[in-house]
Amino acid sequence: MPVQLSLNDRHQHILWATIRHYIATAEPVGSRSLVEEYKLKVSPATIRNGMNFLEKAGLLYQPHTSAGRVPSDSGYRIYVDQLMTPSETVANGVESVLQRQLNLSEGRVEAVLRGAAQVLATLSGYITLVTMPQTSTAKLRHLQLVQIEPEKVMLIVVTNTYETQSFLMELTTATSGTGQKRSLDHQLPQNPEDVDRELQILSNFLDRKLRGRSLSELSSLDWSELDKEFQHYADSIKNLLAELTRRSQVPTYTRILISGLAEALRLPEFSELQQLQTIIHLLEEEQEQLWPLIFEAPESQTTKRVKVRIGSENPLEPIRSCTLVSATYGQNSLPMGSVGLLGPTRMVYENSIALVEAAADYLSEAIGGV
Repeated sequence: MPVQLSLNDRHQHILWATIRHYIATAEPVGSRSLVEEYKLKVSPATIRNGMNFLEKAGLLYQPHTSAGRVPSDSGYRIYVDQLMTPSETVANGVESVLQRQLNLSEGRVEAVLRGAAQVLATLSGYITLVTMPQTSTAKLRHLQLVQIEPEKVMLIVVTNTYETQSFLMELTTATSGTGQKRSLDHQLPQNPEDVDRELQILSNFLDRKLRGRSLSELSSLDWSELDKEFQHYADSIKNLLAELTRRSQVPTYTRILISGLAEALRLPEFSELQQLQTIIHLLEEEQEQLWPLIFEAPESQTTKRVKVRIGSENPLEPIRSCTLVSATYGQNSLPMGSVGLLGPTRMVYENSIALVEAAADYLSEAIGGV
């Protein structure tokens, strides 16, 4: 939650300088270091008084007696919300790298997302998390009807993210009411060649009509164009696609692509083996717990697009000493997936926020246009 605290200009400057110095060195910060490095036009005693004030306010603390100060989670929160600006240079740089190294036309969506994760991990030095797109916002790439038994036909749907879904339709039997089977109320021709021809013609019609549409649109389509020869399929297909739409509208956990564990090992905060093991276990075995944190769309257009969860703001114990920076990518304001960086609270926030936002913008344009 935002920290409600009013700081004067001097206190803001001291907090800003302390955090910048600590991010760069990972060493507790003393007043003399700030005077020398940041050319503050006040005495070390004045700086110490300011740091004492910030410590009492809960924005700095001493890790042990006689040491310098380090930022608290609340101190970082004020820094992120009030004292820093994301780096435009970094944002422009990562966009250029992504455009140069990734080519969506030559690869699958997953390959592009994995490539983006690797680029961000290399540029940031942190763990990168990229979720696969949500089914509800995926577009239909191909649709096919296939007879699998004399009285059963399967509808196979392939999305632009190369995910496949299949749904069973029973012939000549009533609708089950479970959503698993739908009746066509029509007997297929007896000749196998005629069956294949009829299903192929219908598949071609559906493929032309539905290609490029999102799953959320399917239940509201006009079926009056369906040829009279195939009109007996209309109600059943409408019911089937309505069921597909209903399922897709429920946000579902999607796989998280992870990169950058090797980079994270170089950070002193991740040098403790036990802590690193708990983080790796969360990333590899309990992604469903992490997913709601990273896939979090802005509550409104006035809300900041990039979400920054600092330390104790993270509800999951393994990452309560970490910062998670995330933003969604999508199409037409609908979130499809998300991009995130997971690192220590001693994170270069100016760069991390810029990297995540630029990557989300790139993926929105690239994948949203597929």
